[in-house]
Amino acid sequence: MYDIIVIGGGPAGLTAGLYAGRSKLKTLIIEKDVAGGQISGTAFVENYPGSIENPTGMGLSERMEEQAKKYAEVVFENVKEVNLEGEVKTVKTDSNEYQAKVIIISTGAKHRSLDVPGEKEFANRGVSYCATCDGPFYQGLDIYVVGGGDSALEEANYLTRYGKSVTIIHRRDEFRASGVVVDNVKNNPKIKFEYDSVVKEIRGDKEVEELVLENVKTKEEKIIKNEDGSPIGVFVFIGNIAQTEIFEGKIKMENGYIITDEDMKTEIEGVFAVGDTRKKTVRQAVTAASDGCIAAVFANRYLESKSW
Repeated sequence: MYDIIVIGGGPAGLTAGLYAGRSKLKTLIIEKDVAGGQISGTAFVENYPGSIENPTGMGLSERMEEQAKKYAEVVFENVKEVNLEGEVKTVKTDSNEYQAKVIIISTGAKHRSLDVPGEKEFANRGVSYCATCDGPFYQGLDIYVVGGGDSALEEANYLTRYGKSVTIIHRRDEFRASGVVVDNVKNNPKIKFEYDSVVKEIRGDKEVEELVLENVKTKEEKIIKNEDGSPIGVFVFIGNIAQTEIFEGKIKMENGYIITDEDMKTEIEGVFAVGDTRKKTVRQAVTAASDGCIAAVFANRYLESKSW
């Protein structure tokens, strides 16, 4: 029996475990893969406070994990089933069953990928999924943004601060984004467009040097590259997928994201959700850590309010 079980060991989950453990609560963090979540696979992290020494995603993840382990137990197991009802919650993994008075869900989300040759090979070497995180690394380069929603267009506008040019690649001839956002990109002189096109392949040596596009109407292919062989940047914004499948039908969600209030509380008493798992606007490591702190603080207050 634990006071708190945190499901997921990304920045949000590790921070929640750290704060809960320091409050003298018996805390367990369950992570299915590697601590740090998505950030562990990021080449450089320059926008997380204090990440000056060894500013790699893996380095930051390892430091977060080491710190959390001073106050909380951490296990690496796959959660396959949860029971969130009642005062005592149950979490079943492939090998064990655990119980707790509070559950903090921090299972995160993953980027929706293009699923084309070269995408995985050039991740963090020319292919990125976060303009705020990686934009400064593409200073002075030609940047290509894949997507047509609000997020893609807003990020394209943001990337004009760094790129020599920004080209939006969209599979349709009209954008799904809101009118104001569309007007903003169309009025930005640094932004160009490749309509009715999809990325078929990403090529290069050590960095991305070529994109193969296919016109969805004519099926003609077009190769995009710089004549001098200089690298290009590719930012993919075609949506995210919340990792919340095991909670379907058990908790209130919207498009797969768990709905919480500003205190990270869900509609189920004693259940909190943090980080990319929950419905929110800004998805950064630092905001995920903030969510974890808030959830642990209010989980502690919840436990103090009960007579166990």
